[in-house]
Amino acid sequence: MKRYDVLTLFPEMIRAACDVSILGRGQKAGHFQLNCHQIRDFTLNKQRQVDDYPFGGGTGLILTPEPLHRAWESVKTPHSRTVYLSPTGKPFNQAEARRLLEYEHLILVCGRYEGIDERFVEECVDECVSLGDFVLTGGEIAAMAVVDAVARLIPGVLADEESFQGESHWNGLLEHPQYTRPAEWRGRNVPEVLLSGNHAAIEIWRREQSLQRTQELRLDLYKKWETKHHDTL
Repeated sequence: MKRYDVLTLFPEMIRAACDVSILGRGQKAGHFQLNCHQIRDFTLNKQRQVDDYPFGGGTGLILTPEPLHRAWESVKTPHSRTVYLSPTGKPFNQAEARRLLEYEHLILVCGRYEGIDERFVEECVDECVSLGDFVLTGGEIAAMAVVDAVARLIPGVLADEESFQGESHWNGLLEHPQYTRPAEWRGRNVPEVLLSGNHAAIEIWRREQSLQRTQELRLDLYKKWETKHHDTL
């Protein structure tokens, strides 16, 4: 069973998002295990202090290495992969989610304040991951995104693998538009092909819409896809 351990100052944030809906059912069904660990529980001082001022001066506080290390040691196994959620990390995307799915055990480290002591990163972290070129108040939102994106790919978490194999970014393209009842809403009609029952025609339409949407909204993705599939065009 896949296992995810999150080291954080705000475990309630992770639980609020990951213990409900599809992820909550996935845990209850035994498809994966999610554990949240309060870093303050691993301090050795009465104040449960986990931060201090940076050497060299500057604003803000830095998470000290020892509580983090004690928390990390309490959950690591010989098969653990430790991921630090940081704006300095490599961008996270669907391909990265599929890669991280290969690991049986992920330890996700959530930074706070101005970051964490670099010595912990050097000693314990295997890779740094970022949601994008922006800064959050902490790594919890990023950790939730990684857990969600990876865990939903575990067989059995979603009812059908086709639920994610046809989604945006799975094959390098954005997903085609989706419609449901009613067939007419505020003067806008569902495309006739989707009501035709002709599954071959529907698949062609969806493919064309996917290509068109990707070209219009994410030209960078379209160019990558076009280069990769040049010989089949």
